[in-house]
Amino acid sequence: MIEKLHMEKYVEDFIRKANSSVDIASPDLTVKDRMVYAKDQVVSTFQKVFPYILVGVGVGAVIHNWIPEEWVQTVLGSRNPLGVVLATLVGVPMYADIFGTIPVAEALLAKGALLGTILSFMMAVTTLSLPSLIMLRKAIKPRLLGTFIAICIIGIILVGYGFNAFQYIFI
Repeated sequence: MIEKLHMEKYVEDFIRKANSSVDIASPDLTVKDRMVYAKDQVVSTFQKVFPYILVGVGVGAVIHNWIPEEWVQTVLGSRNPLGVVLATLVGVPMYADIFGTIPVAEALLAKGALLGTILSFMMAVTTLSLPSLIMLRKAIKPRLLGTFIAICIIGIILVGYGFNAFQYIFI
């Protein structure tokens, strides 16, 4: 879609003018070196992701134990035709790792929220979080960023309504 809109001129100059030929020497690693590297990567990834999982489990526990099922069904269930839009807009300013949103999604699903609404929330949180948009803004100009955000929001909402329409086939 962005390519069809011919928005290449809205990419920051330092990226468009960057030298695309990169010559990186590939190190010759032994099996032991590869195992050490792999272990270090697993530990590093776990340390980055684990705090978000804990927060997600905490939020999921709050939803499970203190938020009434009727409220979740009213706001995010089939009785609210704007639930997908609401979930998307609430998710945009948040920041969480996708793994941190899984316990929240499970708790909302158990309370009666629709699948597409939950997926819209998860996609908005991970795709359009403020830190992600700040980093993206360094590479693209505001007009392209606004177009990207609009396309993502529209796409997320369409996916949400699509999954809601066919929820009973998936679950």
